Amino acid sequence: MGNAGISFDAESKQFHLYNDRISYVMKVLRDGQLGQLYFGARLPETRDYGYFVDTEHYRPTTAYVFDNEYGFSREHMRQEYPSYGTTDFREGAVEIAQKDGSHITDFRYVSQEISAGKPKLPGLPATYVESDEEAKTLKITLHDEKIGVDLVLSYTIFRDFDAIARNAYFVNHGQEAVDLTRAMSLSLDLPDADYDFMQFSGWWGRERQKVVTKLRPGIQSVGSLRGQSSHVHNPFIALKRPQTDEMQGEAIGFSLVYSGNFLAQAEVDTFDVTRVTMGIHPQEFRWHLAEGESFQTPEAVMVWSDKGLNGMSQNFHKLYRTRLARGVWRDKVRPILINNWEATYFDFDEEKLVKIAKKAKEVGVELFVLDDGWFSTRCGETSGLGDWWPNTDRLPNGIAGLSKRINDLGMKFGLWVELEMVNKDSELYRAHPDWILHTAGRHSSHGRKQYVLDFSRPEVVDYIHDSIYKVLSTANIDYIKWDMNRSITECGSAGWGPEHQGEIFHRYILGVYALYERLTSEFPNILFESCASGGGRFDPGMFYYAPQCWTSDDSDGGERLRIQYGTSYAYPVSFMGSHVSITPNHQVFRETSLKLRGDVAYFGTFGYELDLNKLSDKELEEVKEQIHFMKKYRGLIQQGTYYRLKDPFTGNIAAWMVVSDDKKQAIVGYYKILSHPCTPFTLMKLAGLDEAAEYDVRIDDKKEMGQFTGAELMRAGLVTTDFSAGEQSHEEGKHCTDFWSRLFILNAK
Repeated sequence: MGNAGISFDAESKQFHLYNDRISYVMKVLRDGQLGQLYFGARLPETRDYGYFVDTEHYRPTTAYVFDNEYGFSREHMRQEYPSYGTTDFREGAVEIAQKDGSHITDFRYVSQEISAGKPKLPGLPATYVESDEEAKTLKITLHDEKIGVDLVLSYTIFRDFDAIARNAYFVNHGQEAVDLTRAMSLSLDLPDADYDFMQFSGWWGRERQKVVTKLRPGIQSVGSLRGQSSHVHNPFIALKRPQTDEMQGEAIGFSLVYSGNFLAQAEVDTFDVTRVTMGIHPQEFRWHLAEGESFQTPEAVMVWSDKGLNGMSQNFHKLYRTRLARGVWRDKVRPILINNWEATYFDFDEEKLVKIAKKAKEVGVELFVLDDGWFSTRCGETSGLGDWWPNTDRLPNGIAGLSKRINDLGMKFGLWVELEMVNKDSELYRAHPDWILHTAGRHSSHGRKQYVLDFSRPEVVDYIHDSIYKVLSTANIDYIKWDMNRSITECGSAGWGPEHQGEIFHRYILGVYALYERLTSEFPNILFESCASGGGRFDPGMFYYAPQCWTSDDSDGGERLRIQYGTSYAYPVSFMGSHVSITPNHQVFRETSLKLRGDVAYFGTFGYELDLNKLSDKELEEVKEQIHFMKKYRGLIQQGTYYRLKDPFTGNIAAWMVVSDDKKQAIVGYYKILSHPCTPFTLMKLAGLDEAAEYDVRIDDKKEMGQFTGAELMRAGLVTTDFSAGEQSHEEGKHCTDFWSRLFILNAK
């Protein structure tokens, strides 16, 4: 094992965070503020790197800090947590509105504290360690004398991951109230701008599509003002060198452990300094700090890699899978499930559900999930949300009775909920119309005929908790799918005064986290899966409470190639809810083979979204084979090291692979999007194998392909040539057509 360390040199006032592979260096500058010196490959610990500070250039249009001196300006200086307005004209990390109308701040170094381990963030999700030996944490306290506010910057360096976790904490020790209007979780100034900016954007049904642009002068940003991290942009960006690819080169990833409004941006100044900031979106944010009050930002995580984008992703994958996800399900393989939604929608009763479950049991499914429509008067989207008690017209024996019938079949039972929403046609809304997020005197917009409950108010969270607690405590429930199907509009709260209305977006998310924390603590054996109309809240904050998420409502195997490929840049396979659904697909109406749908869905948690009773005998046999395959290999798939091999955003082939920790086993997923005749001979280089080992390779775990060394598979490649239209018989009926797939199974001899 390596080590994680933090050194402080009192003479140079330099801080150096390091493990065996990376270094992060900063120092206290002449003006008492913090300067950023370096983030990258490990540097010698004892050196003074103060020469990285750029202060010695006279520039005619620059403003300077010290009287009668040209040589110290913040305009192009690399800083650690900057503010706008005192010779720095870039966007800063902090802004505070003060009673005199000023927004100028001056946070100067006071002290530092270095400790073993990593403290929790109260009320917020964050990475963690299981022993103090795994990490070291640095807290630097700075103070603004005029307003009496302390700023505490926290940094954790991990022993086993090339990552640094950061956050900021504010305390008002002054005698007057102030308002935080900008409080970012992370700011990093880099010495040049020779990077490509990677973002993961899209919309419902096409989430996390990879978008790469050259970094340029000015600001490039992504964010959300929807009250959720959103389908539109993910709270993750990366900077990579132009020559960096999946296997080699430098990349830096930035990830925000948060589920609400966010901003992630890169600003390039006129001297090519690149400033990356990430945190709660400043628009619609204003946090009132009276004397003695404090504010904690969410955590942001930075990962540095010199092993390409796969190296960056693998650091995020292992860190988030083992030190962000928690609970009994963290290290377990996930049960294979069937969800009734696309099979029945709202048209079901108990007998229809049991019939679906019986067929699912026959083919090997382990978990039956009842989706929307089981509660109150809910027979469509217009009523019932907020009233969490069973609809006994549909389910005469309630959830307890249905769950027992499912358990008696030998299956686990799961339930869909949407705890943050309410319909106006509900007992809850009729009793408490002021419990929705709304702005007094303004019209309240609906989304899908539902409204967002005001989770900024503890009494609302308590009511929903007590309602769903009764259901969960009186039935045998193994799984909860927690949905969130609309964004927030007219964000205001009747429970808070005018000076706190800028806090409601954030307080809402804190309420969601509080409810998650209570329920996951009270029901530790339940597997929670988050969802927000598919991937609308697919973010690290959710994974602290729910170790998997419904990746997208678009379950088409072809579309999922890009969705899951893009998602993998920050998130591990075990987080991705991925199911085989009906064909023609209900989102894009495309027809694809059952094999293609299964070969894509394997690389996630795996399940089915269809009525198995409507499949042919031949299809049911194929489903049995798929389930047998997933049970055999799900430990490798969900916990192995993941590599991206072929990019569906830039070519006609998508490919990825997972490799076991001991490198004795691997699975390659290979997908051809569109067919064409007379395809050429092709080789694809694999990754992560033992060069000296000899691997037996089988196609689809059936057909023997041959034996090959790890060296030749990684250096020369695996033969992936497919068959043209005139050679279909060679594939024994598995036609070479659009959306065609193979799995290659590798076992070391």
